[in-house]
Amino acid sequence: MLGEKLKELREAKGLVQRQVAAELEVDTAYVSKMESNEKPVSRSHLKKLSELLGINEEELLTIWLADKVYDMVKDEDLALKALSVTEEELKINPKTKKARK
Repeated sequence: MLGEKLKELREAKGLVQRQVAAELEVDTAYVSKMESNEKPVSRSHLKKLSELLGINEEELLTIWLADKVYDMVKDEDLALKALSVTEEELKINPKTKKARK
């Protein structure tokens, strides 16, 4: 999800991968692998990416988190049920997620 979004935004801005890599101080191969979802995007890069690509950092963070959750549950038969329980828990006790880390 996030990789595709980053590629879409980069291309819409007319940037090449090496320009993004230079901003993030990583190599071009890393950016390529981020965009193809072969490597996870580092949370520490989200602020620079949001500024460079002209997107709200919160939107990128939301997709980043969704990717993490998806990777954890994608192969589970009860994934949707578990996500539903998690959603209800977050509605009831939104701050407990920080205490459980």
